Amino acid sequence: MNLIMTILTITAALSLILATISFWLPQMNPDAEKLSPYECGFDPLGSARLPFSLRFFLVAILFLLFDLEIALLLPLPWGDQLNNPTGTFFWATTVLILLTLGLIYEWTHGGLEWAE
Repeated sequence: MNLIMTILTITAALSLILATISFWLPQMNPDAEKLSPYECGFDPLGSARLPFSLRFFLVAILFLLFDLEIALLLPLPWGDQLNNPTGTFFWATTVLILLTLGLIYEWTHGGLEWAE
């Protein structure tokens, strides 16, 4: 019982100290960009019909695609405990090969070049 109370006291005190330090430590120097409700750098009061670069969307879609790859391959370490782990590794390898071929295709066609 004494050990549990000691651990609870230490964790509570450490949490309180860290929370107090986190309020005092940061320097608050807000400027116009930090006070803007948008983080993308556009003027929130300007026109919403400004031309937009399609390359920005292409890079964003590629990021989402490879982020999805991570989500699909995340349960792979548990795949070796199945009855047929070679099937799991076959499909994981297929996903990786398809994504690698897609990346090579985008790279060779200049889809990853931001400026021409």
